Amino acid sequence: MKKRANSLLSTRLATGLAIPLTAAILYEAGARLGIFEARLLPPPSRIAATLWALAASGELWAHIAATMLRLAAGFGIGALAGIMLGALTGASQTASRLLDPTIQALRAIPSLAWVPLFILWLGIFEASKVALIAVGVFFPVYLGVMAAITNIDRKIIEVGRAFRLSPLALTRRVLLPAVLPDCVVALRSGLGLGFMFVVAAELMGASEGLGFLLLDGQQLGKPDQILAAIFAFAVAGKICDGALVAAFRPLLRWQDSFAQSLTRSAAAPLGPPPLPAH
Repeated sequence: MKKRANSLLSTRLATGLAIPLTAAILYEAGARLGIFEARLLPPPSRIAATLWALAASGELWAHIAATMLRLAAGFGIGALAGIMLGALTGASQTASRLLDPTIQALRAIPSLAWVPLFILWLGIFEASKVALIAVGVFFPVYLGVMAAITNIDRKIIEVGRAFRLSPLALTRRVLLPAVLPDCVVALRSGLGLGFMFVVAAELMGASEGLGFLLLDGQQLGKPDQILAAIFAFAVAGKICDGALVAAFRPLLRWQDSFAQSLTRSAAAPLGPPPLPAH
């Protein structure tokens, strides 16, 4: 069974890499044959060489570390605030009527519009960058958590009360499992926006980070460096998203969703089911 699970994981990984690898091979071939203009859109071989040079010099790791630290701080602050206010407005109609209209009005403001104010308040150093990332993360997490709580099926709460569960037991055994899947989706959405806003934050006068690497490549006319930074963002984003999903997977083992049934079916041994014992 373990070997089959490993084989299934390898198959899924290979399937996920099929499209980008095929596109990279086709473009590499087209660039070498002169079909595509490789000056402004370098082939994958040049991007790989640039990544290797940056990694060998240690510059790439320093930029990745700076970006991840900013992202971790902004994501932590924004997600925590989003979860707390989302839970409050979702669980309390009074809080919803009092707070939600203001938060929804603030959500309608483009987050980049806060940049001049953050720079004025906090300067161009780390605090303003972290604040911008936190704003980008806050709204999808808040909205997802609030919707998850307000959309809890009333019947499952009545079942919990019928079993005479205490408020604490009702929250732990009924409410948390009901909202957790949607909360994970909200956190993943917030993380994705966090990566978007860390780029904007690092364009605010940063001296290191993948966003700085993008801007430096643009100013020096190095498209291979720009694409190398974009590729590093893509890989880092995928790793962070996968780590977030893996962290919550033990808490979601109770789910009996359609996707999980497909995974179990694929991992099940081939052949007819065993005959019942007599």
